[in-house]
Amino acid sequence: MQYLNFFEIVVGIMWRLWPVWASLGILLALSIHFKPRLGLYGQLFDNGIGIAGVIICAFWLFTAIFADIIAVFDPLQQIVVMKSKLPGAIEPKTGEAFLLGGDKLARDVFSRVIHGSRIVLIIAPAATMFALMVGASLGLPAGYFGGRTDTILSFLANLVLAFPVILLFYLLVTPGIMDTPIPYVMAGFFFIFPIIFFCTLFFTRFKNRPEKLYPYLAVTLIIGVWVYAGLVFDADPFRIISIDPNELNIFIAVVFASSPGVFRIVRGLTLDIQTRDYVAAAQTRGESPWYIMLWEILPNARGPLIVDACLRVGYTTILLGTLGYFGLGMAPDSPDWGTAIKDGSKLLRLYVHPALVPAVALMSFVLGLNLLADALREESLKD
Repeated sequence: MQYLNFFEIVVGIMWRLWPVWASLGILLALSIHFKPRLGLYGQLFDNGIGIAGVIICAFWLFTAIFADIIAVFDPLQQIVVMKSKLPGAIEPKTGEAFLLGGDKLARDVFSRVIHGSRIVLIIAPAATMFALMVGASLGLPAGYFGGRTDTILSFLANLVLAFPVILLFYLLVTPGIMDTPIPYVMAGFFFIFPIIFFCTLFFTRFKNRPEKLYPYLAVTLIIGVWVYAGLVFDADPFRIISIDPNELNIFIAVVFASSPGVFRIVRGLTLDIQTRDYVAAAQTRGESPWYIMLWEILPNARGPLIVDACLRVGYTTILLGTLGYFGLGMAPDSPDWGTAIKDGSKLLRLYVHPALVPAVALMSFVLGLNLLADALREESLKD
């Protein structure tokens, strides 16, 4: 068995990642050139922490996008002679190298880490976005109306927050629950929130301008119903919008557990912002409560919510890794980073690379999100 030396391994990895480097270069060049026009995002390039956060997060984003180009081997492909091989081992038939070695099932560690980034960058940001919409949709009326509405919604949120998180996820992602209608009922409930959110958003803004209202509502309903049917009922006729049952289970669990935290943040921000002069001015103009909540309060709460979203994506990434490590949610052959760490940890006394590589990948992505959140917090405080 032939092996590449350390220098050849590094060069090989850098070369396979060429689409990522090219995309990063274009992104940074355009971001710096148009920085004055990019608002809060442009301000991130005024400090080193922000630049580092953008580069790390963009690196993994482009890695997920170009995973099929970067990874030479299929993440599930098993080549017997490459079982537990060290980094740099050359596969005899194709002459391609397992740059980061092979795992105990003779799969390319590099390809699995690359494709694992796609799973993480689909589930974590999307679940966080849904949690933000659910939390905002409930937190705004709780903080604005107060009284019985606030009492009921706060009680429900505190009820979920009081439940042990690990036990909650264990109950929601245990394999047997997929044989019940519970995940699909929860998916049907949570996935309706974005449709309601955007329909209310456009209606309150353009209710007196039907020439704009009707096209916006039509597009929202068409796209919303299409995505809803694909995710909840697996009924997308074009087979574009679909999700694996195991991933749906984890997705719903993350949204369910994260929404109460977002609810409390939005509720607190609403209680503070509704005392501002511009809210009183909108009330004097006779604007509806939902217009004030969605177009006066929510935009002025965007700073803390953006920071929280970055941190929450990081927490979700760690959670996905934890669930994968314990064998919950994802399929046993999934290339997600948690499952890869679990498989590699069984051989730690003999080989470090199968577990070390996905662990470093997970750590670097979460680090980038934390740096991005810190930079966003600093810049938002300057405004």
